[in-house]
Parts: sequence; structure tokens; C-alpha cells
Amino acid sequence: MAKSMQTYIGHVLISVNPFQDLGIYTEAVLSTYRGKNLLEMPPHVFAIAESAYHHMSSYKENQCVIISGESGAGKTEAAKRIMQYIAAVSGGQSSSIQEIKDMVLATNPLLESFGCAKTLRNNNSSRHGKYLEIQFNGQGEPVGAVITNYLLEKNRVVGQIDNERNFHIFYQLTKAAPEEYQSAYGLQGPESYLYTSRSGCLDVEGIDDVAEYAETIATMGIVGLQKYEQDEIFKMLAVILWLGNLIFVEDDNGNAAISDPDVANFIAYLMEVDSESLSKALTSRIMETQRGGRRGSVYEVPLNVTQATSVRDALSKAIYERLFEWIVSRVNVSLQTRGSNQYVIGVLDIYGFEIFEDNSFEQLCINYVNEKLQQIFIELTLKAEQEEYVREQIQWTPIKFFNNKVVCDLIEEKRPPGVFAALNDACATAHADPGAADNSFVQRLGFLANNAHFESRGSKFLIRHYAGEVLYNVEGMTDKNRDSLLKDLLELVSGSSNQFISETLFPERIDPNSKKRPPTAGDKIKASCNALVTKLMQCHPSYIRTIKPNDNRSSSEYDDKRVLHQVKYLGLCENIRVRRAGYAYRTTFEKFVERFYLLCPSTGYAGEYIWQGDAVSGALEILKHNNIPGEEWQMGTSKVFIRHPETIFALENLRDKYWHNMATRIQRAWRAYVRYKHECARKIQRFWRQNKYNIGYLQAREYGHEILGGRKERRRFSLLSMRKFTGDYLDVRTGSGLATMIRNAISLKGGEDVVFSMRGSTLVPRAMRSSVPSPRTLVLTNQNLHILMTTKNGKMIQMVDEKVLSLNIISKVSTSTLRDDWIVLHIDNSPDGDIVMSCLFKTELITHLTQQTGGRIKVDVAPQIQYRKKGNKAVTMKFIKDEKVQRDDVYKSHTVTVCSGEPANSVSFPPCPTKSRISSTRNTRASTPRKAAATRSGPRHVANATAATAATTPRPTSNYQSTARAVPPPPPPAPSAPAPPPAAPAVPQYKAIYPFQSQEAGEIAFQKDDILEIVEKDENGWWLARKDGKEGWVPSNYLEEYVQPKATPPPPPPPARRPPPSVPTASRQSTPPMASSTRPSPQRTNISPASVTTAPVPVMPGIAAPLNSNGVPPWKAQLEARKAAAAAGGESSGSPIPAPRPVSTGAPVPAARRPPPAPGPKPMVPAKPSGVNKPIVPARPGTVPSAAPRAPPRPVSSSPPSNAAASLADALRARRQPQPDSDDEW
Repeated sequence: MAKSMQTYIGHVLISVNPFQDLGIYTEAVLSTYRGKNLLEMPPHVFAIAESAYHHMSSYKENQCVIISGESGAGKTEAAKRIMQYIAAVSGGQSSSIQEIKDMVLATNPLLESFGCAKTLRNNNSSRHGKYLEIQFNGQGEPVGAVITNYLLEKNRVVGQIDNERNFHIFYQLTKAAPEEYQSAYGLQGPESYLYTSRSGCLDVEGIDDVAEYAETIATMGIVGLQKYEQDEIFKMLAVILWLGNLIFVEDDNGNAAISDPDVANFIAYLMEVDSESLSKALTSRIMETQRGGRRGSVYEVPLNVTQATSVRDALSKAIYERLFEWIVSRVNVSLQTRGSNQYVIGVLDIYGFEIFEDNSFEQLCINYVNEKLQQIFIELTLKAEQEEYVREQIQWTPIKFFNNKVVCDLIEEKRPPGVFAALNDACATAHADPGAADNSFVQRLGFLANNAHFESRGSKFLIRHYAGEVLYNVEGMTDKNRDSLLKDLLELVSGSSNQFISETLFPERIDPNSKKRPPTAGDKIKASCNALVTKLMQCHPSYIRTIKPNDNRSSSEYDDKRVLHQVKYLGLCENIRVRRAGYAYRTTFEKFVERFYLLCPSTGYAGEYIWQGDAVSGALEILKHNNIPGEEWQMGTSKVFIRHPETIFALENLRDKYWHNMATRIQRAWRAYVRYKHECARKIQRFWRQNKYNIGYLQAREYGHEILGGRKERRRFSLLSMRKFTGDYLDVRTGSGLATMIRNAISLKGGEDVVFSMRGSTLVPRAMRSSVPSPRTLVLTNQNLHILMTTKNGKMIQMVDEKVLSLNIISKVSTSTLRDDWIVLHIDNSPDGDIVMSCLFKTELITHLTQQTGGRIKVDVAPQIQYRKKGNKAVTMKFIKDEKVQRDDVYKSHTVTVCSGEPANSVSFPPCPTKSRISSTRNTRASTPRKAAATRSGPRHVANATAATAATTPRPTSNYQSTARAVPPPPPPAPSAPAPPPAAPAVPQYKAIYPFQSQEAGEIAFQKDDILEIVEKDENGWWLARKDGKEGWVPSNYLEEYVQPKATPPPPPPPARRPPPSVPTASRQSTPPMASSTRPSPQRTNISPASVTTAPVPVMPGIAAPLNSNGVPPWKAQLEARKAAAAAGGESSGSPIPAPRPVSTGAPVPAARRPPPAPGPKPMVPAKPSGVNKPIVPARPGTVPSAAPRAPPRPVSSSPPSNAAASLADALRARRQPQPDSDDEW
């Protein structure tokens, strides 16, 4: 069978029970039907629920969903899915609304446990009718609900046919009752009770009674049933079960007697009544005679076994029926409306048409209700629709159909009397003897013999229902119709000390003087059915017609005859014919214009109703404006009719789009306003942040000016408008690389924050010699001043915290009146004396020192500074102004020489004028590539760097002949000095001294003696290298610098002749190829034709150059110039000088080869750790190294390098070169 088991006939959903889970009721499927019309998605129960909810919200009309079909066709499941969808899509997030949703959904499993049972046709057959009305407020939010119960099959409590079961709750309780219920109520397994074991069916496939009992307990808590109420419910169920085990036997007089008095005593204990009263009420009957309207004698008549059994069963049925009705009313109390309700959606779930082998009063009532529901369907979809077409003068071809009103009248009418009327008369005239009452009922049915839909057959009668012919058995009908307890039983339960029994379940009291006949069961079902029909007729209906494909509950069988029979009696064929010939939608002109006035400019504008004419003209205007074809609609006398649902859905879509467009326009205007407001706010914030950002720095700078007080000459840089006292210039607080090394060296304590960091120098004393400045790193925190020194530990660079000065011991800061950078920190009681240091940002350092100490440190500005050296020796530091000193000051032997600065009373320069945003952006864009190209390094960017250099430097002239450029430039002047030697290769090469195997992505492996090109050096011990065209990270301590021996160049080929140059007419500049961006090109001159040879002498492969005026090739002149420059520089460089080449006027002769120079000494291999065959590999990039500090970030600015060695390679090169004697190595 296909998985699509549902289809439409107009707005009617036809659903076939698949007898398996198709996975079509999940939350994902539910979400796809939200906001969709009936034809946008495949046929589904969710689509009917969405249509009902949308119709209620849009048209403000009450809705009802009528679900009909045979028992086992899937009505209960469809009702549950309707409620599931409405609870999911209805609005409201408050706790009360969510509570209503939860309780509405919880009523399904609760009422299924008490009202459903296993039958031959259905394992979960509804043995009662239920109409659930969900109440909504004006916003479409559920605020309450009401449940109406119809016709509980209470006879099932006391007896079932073979292979059927009692109500589910009895099996749930007996199988899963907790220990407290078992001990208090004497509960045992279902096989121990007659009411649950008589049919021989204790278990059902697919039903877990233990799990469903837990679900029933949970739903009781959700709907608000308290624990004591649950106890009373289960106690009543135990009473019913034990009443079934009460067996009667005949005594010596042939009367009924209780076989086991202990059972009766336990029942009396549970009911809290006297055991003698219980036995007497079950085995005897009090009868009263009357004469002439006066009370006569009272007799106690004993009952036989059959009569006593009937009385017992009547008490059991009454208790269960009253208990079920109380549960429904108690749930209604919990579902009471929370606020005002305006609309309702009703869901009718009532058991379907039944035809059994033995049909009695219950089947008559059930089939009567189904006849009434079928009549509603006929009235609203067939009969009323055709009558409306005639009334509205619509062109229409009548459709013939069967109207079952004659069958409804046969059952319920009083004039002429129907079945219920005849049954009531029989009960009233022969009330003492049930058999006599049944015979009287048969006689009265003779009045119906002339009805074509009725046929009497002795003790049975046949009614031709819309669903088929049903033969009813008269036996016992009158007794079931009375539906009244004996006075003895009413007196028994009213005398119970248990208020739940005496006041809640049986509140009525016997009135001996009342002459009124109590209503019969037929009267009750007819009244409740008519009330239900009245409610349904006041709602806009939606129909779900369920079909049962087979009687074996098989997912693979499809009984064509069975299905065809259901299709016929459900009236689906007539429904199809009416829908094909009729109109799917109709409404009054006023409602149509009110709904769709937005779709026409003449009826509505900007959401406002502007139509001034009548409703008929307005509806016509709307239809014509939206180009609805004439055959799709007709105008009646009071309504407009639209043939196909697709047309009304199209109008609804246009209406939704209109509102969406209007909302979009409003949102666009609002967003524009908000955007403008935010833009203005951002402008204000931006200017404020810039001002606020600069205020602190400007205030600090002005504070520094106030500290100096116009007593010291100033550097020009310190007066610039953009000069800011930012403090942490080395980014010690959050930086990486070098900042991490500094941070690890100073070991900040808790609460110690970095305020200022800068490179500087301090005076370092030397033995028997004068002090000299030595580079240091200065880090000022809010507690201490750290002076760090850079040292070399083997091959690694590390930072050492040389001195830590607490701010509390600094008493005074002294500086000179000139523009020098020296300051003296006067330390209290220090054996090492005062600290003399030089810092470029001295004013900022003094400012931060003063701020961190709250102005305690005094600042002294004097022409000379006296301070104490080690050993408390007083020294005077002098300052001399000398204009020969161009930039920084010069220190020598306690004397500082410095040039003149800005006047001492100078103030900060005004802010520089800023360029416009557009020009600034263009300049930035134009200059960024050059800057990036100029600052990049490595072989990957040589071309870019060369191009950038060529673009920013003047191009040398060239006298090459070209077809495109025929005019050579004039010859430049002869060089006055020899050309400098060529620059070193751009990419250094290193040799592997140990093998290395890569362990992570981004690394490259190499073997010993492999040559690697180093692209980039990081201070964390890992370098970016290239090997065989592949780049990756390698450990630096596995490598040593490799110096490639210079090979003797091969002799040049003989020069070739070339034609003389043409007469120069204009000069052009061209850029000859360069070996490096920093290497100058040799200047060339024009030569005479007599000196031109057949071919130029190649300088580089593929490049030829002309001879000089003296006939010497350019490459030879450059070589001689390099030799002269090397000889003038002395032998200190240590690099080998090639032998001079002989000059000859003939063909050049190759120079004699010299052996390559001996390589320098290898760097020291780090000591191998114990147990390891190779040195320790430093931490990989991105991790914190164990032995060496983490690498600093890649350089992004052109700040001047520090005096310390930048890498291990620099340290190795410095180690090879001879160092002058000095006290400080660094």
C-alpha cells in the first residue's frame, strides 16, 4: 500500500487507516503545514487542523471538526492529531496558556484509559463519545476547554464477548498497582477477577498495560487530580472488581444468598457501609403497594440468583458510570477558561457505526448518534448547498442523494411515535416485570410497520440505516432503557461514610412524594445528541471521513468490497458530484468586501477601507480588478460564489502579500530612521571616543609639561600634536614573542600591572675605568621599576631581570636643563648608589613615576646633577651644549654633550590639519602596495621588491638598440668612483648538522648535511625554511650557517661585432635587469663603430654589455673596482680577495682558478641531554616553549632594531668576528 493514505473531496478529508506507523505525524511534518492553505501541501489531518484554525483567526467564526467512520477506522487517532496540531501552532507563551495546552493533550490518554477497550474490530476502540471544545481569545491563544461525554458503554464493565476486554484501566490497575494499593484495596492480577477474565483476553498485542498505567498517573497530575482524588478513583475501581467476584447461590428456600460472606465484608469495608445493609440490598428488594394514590403496605421481597446478579451488576455499572462522569467534570474544572473566550474549535470523537451479530440497546443508541451526524453532513454539504443555490438564483443542476432524515425520525420522533417513544411507553406500563415490558415494546413496534426503513421480526426488529441494515434484539432493552437504580441501592450508597461515594458520585436523594417519572436512557441520549447537533450547526464544519480497509487490522490487505460499502454509505459519491457541479466558497458581499478590500485601489488604500458604494459593487470591483475569470464566480442575491478553492487561495495569497508589502514598507522606513539615528549616534560616539581616547594621553602629556615647569629644553618630537603618552610601548601586558620573554623574566606579582615599557640604557661601572652606557629594557609597573638585561645562554637569547626597584625607595628624579635624555633616580639607602639611565621618552617615564607615587617623587631640573655611586661616592654629572652633536646626546666620563633643543617654555604644537576621507583613502590604497612590497623579505617576494624599488628610484640610462625604441639616450658622464661590490644573496642558506623528522603539519624533514634556504627567522627557535621548493618550519638549533665557496667565473666568449648606433634624437630611460634591488647598475657610454666587435661580452647569461671607452669590458672594470675597494678596506673583513685579472687588448683569457676559501669554524653544538641522541627540539610555533620563550609576533612596522642580537644566526656571526676588548659583551 502506498504511504499516501489520505485525499480530499473538496474540503472533506478522506483518511484510510494504514494499520501501521507511517511517520507522518512528527514535529518536522507538523511544521511544514504551518501557514499553508489546504491545497499547498499533500492531504493530511494537519491540513484540516490548519484550515480550521486559520478560518477561526481570519473570519472570526467558531469551528468544528467532525470525524466519522466505522469502529477501527482511525477516528480517535485523527482527533488526537487535530489537538496536537492546534496546541503546537496556537500562540501564547505564558504559563497559563501553556498549562491549558498541556492539559488538553493530557486528556487523550486519560480518557482513553477509562473510556476505550479492546473489541473484535479495534484494539483501542472508543466506547464513549467525546466532544472537546477548545476556547480561544481574540489573539488565537487557547484559554480553556470543555469536554462533553456521550453514551458510555457501561455494560462492558460487567460483561464482554469472547476475545474482547473490559476498559483499559482495569488491566492497568491490576497489573501495575503499587504496593500501597495492593495492600489497601486487595488488588491482584486481572485473572483473579470475574469482570476482567470472563472473556479470556488479558493481554493485547501492541498495548503495554504497565507503561500505560504510568502514563495515566502522569496525566492525572497534569490535569490537576490530587493524590487523595486518585486514591478514591482507584478505590472505586477496586470495589467494582470485588463486586464482580461476589457469587450468589440458592438457599433452602430457593432465594439468593452470598456464597462467600468475606468478600461482601471486604466490599463493605471499601465502600464504608454496613456489611449487613450491603447483603440485604443485594439479595432482597423493598416493595410498596399503593391504593388510590395513598401509600399501602411495604414488603421485603427476596430475590433469586438471577435477580441478585442483576442488582450486583447494576451497582457496578452505576459506580463506573458516575465515576467516569465525575472524572470528565473534574477535568473541566481544571480546564476552566482563564480570561475571556471569543471563539471555539470543537473536535468530535465518537464511536462509529456498529453492526454486530447480537445488537441491543447500546448499538441502537450508537447508530442513532451516527445517523444524526450523517444528517448534519447531508444538511451542510448536500441538501443545504443545493437549497442555497436555488435561493441565491445560481445556475445549478440538482444532484440526487439519500436524505437519512427519515431514519432519524423513525428513531426519535414522538408524533408519530418512534422507537424511543415506544420503548418509553413499554417501560412505563410494565415496569415491574422486564419480560412483560419487552413484550409490550414488541407490540408497540407494530405501529411502525408501514415505514419503509423498518421491519419487525418477532422478538427482533430491523432498521435500514444509511450504513446498512441492522437487526436489533428486543430482549433486555426496556430494562437498559430505564437506567435507574433501585431505591435499596440508592439508600445503601447514600448511607456511606465515604463522602466521595455519598456526596460526589451519588448526590441525589430519594423523594418518596415525587410523582415525576425519571428520564430514561433513550431520553438522555436523544437530548444530548440534539444539543450536540445544535452546537455543530453553529460552527463552520470541517470533515474527516475515516475508512477501514479490512477487518483483520492488516497493513497489507485492502478489501475492495468493504471499502466500497463505506464509500457508499458515507455519501462520498454524492459529495463528489455536488462539489464538481457546485461552488467551493461562498460568503456575503459585506464579508467578502471586508476581507479583500485591500486588493483593489478603489476599495482600499494603505490598509484603510475607503469604499463608499454598496457591498455588491465593491465585490464586483474586487473580482474584476484581480482578473478573476467570469466562469470562476457568480453573484447571487446576497452572496458571492467562487467555484474552485484555488481561486480563493489565490485571493488569500494576494491579501497576505499586500500586508507583507505594507509591513516591508513600514519596516524599510523604520529601518532607515533607526539607521540614521544609529549613524548619528555613532558619529557622536566616534568623536567622543576619539576625544575620550586622547584625553587621558593629552592630560598625561600636559602633566609632564607641568612637571618640567618650563625648566628643560625639549625635543621637537615631544611637542608634536600626535605625541601620546601611551606607556607600554613594548606591549608587555598582552604581546607575544619578545613581550613574552620580558613578561616571563620580570614575573609580575598579583596586582602588579605594567604602566610603561621602553628600551633604554643605564650607566654600567667598569673596574678601573669609567662607566659606559649599556642597553637595557625598562619596565615600570604600579609597584616596581624593572631593569632587564639581554644575555646569551649558549646559543639562546634570554632576558634577565637585573634590578627591581620598588617605587617606595625612589626619593627623587633629577634631569638636566638641556634636551638630553638622561635622568637620575635617587635611591634611599642603596649600597649600589643611584641609578643613571637614558631613555628617549624620559618625560613620559617621569610622568608615570610621579603619577604612580601620587606626586611623592620630586623632580629636580638643574644644569648639573649630583648623584651617588657605589660606596656612597658623590659624583657630578655635567651637561654641555655642543651644536656639532647632530642627533642624540653623547656621554663620556660623566659629561653629556648635546645640541640645542626647543625652548624650555615651548608648548605642544596645534593639531595637524587632516585630509578629507576620500583623498586619505586613495593615498592609503596607492601607498599600501609599495609599502608592503618594500617591507617584505624572502625569495618569494623578490620580484615585488624589485619592482617597488625600480618604481621609487631614478632609472639609469641605456643605449640599447631596439625595434620599438630606436632612439638611444645620450651617454652619461664617466663614473668618478669604482662601483661597490655586489650585495650578498637575499636568502641565507644553512646546513643541517642533525637529521630531523617532522611530527606535525607545517614542518619539513631533512637529513644531515642538507642545505636549506631560510625565508624567515623567529625568535622562538623555529625558522621558516625552504627545501626542494617546499616551505615549512625547522628547529634553528639543528642548523649552522652555510657559506657557499665562490667559484671562479668562466672566461667570457670573444666579443661579437654589432652595427653602429643610429643618430640620437631623444633620450629614454629604461631599467636593465638587476641582480638585486639594492645593486646599482653600471653606467654605460656610447662607443664608436671602430671599437664595436661582432658580439658583446656576456656579463650574466643571456645579457650582453658594450665595452667602455678604453676597450675594457664593464664586468672587468667592476671586478677591478671591487678589488681596489677590498684592498682599501684592509684585511679586517676576513673574506678572500680574488687575484687580479690581467688586462689584455686581445681576446680575454680566463683567470687562473683559486681554491675556495676555507669555511669558518662550526658553531658549537649544544650539549646533548642524558639519554638523548640529539639536541632538544624547541617548542613548535603556536605552543609555549619549555626552554626558550615564545616567539614574538611577525614584524609589521619599521621600528629600529634593538642593540641585542636578533636571532641565533646573528649571534653566531658575531661570534666568528673578532670583538674589541670591552667590559660589557652586549
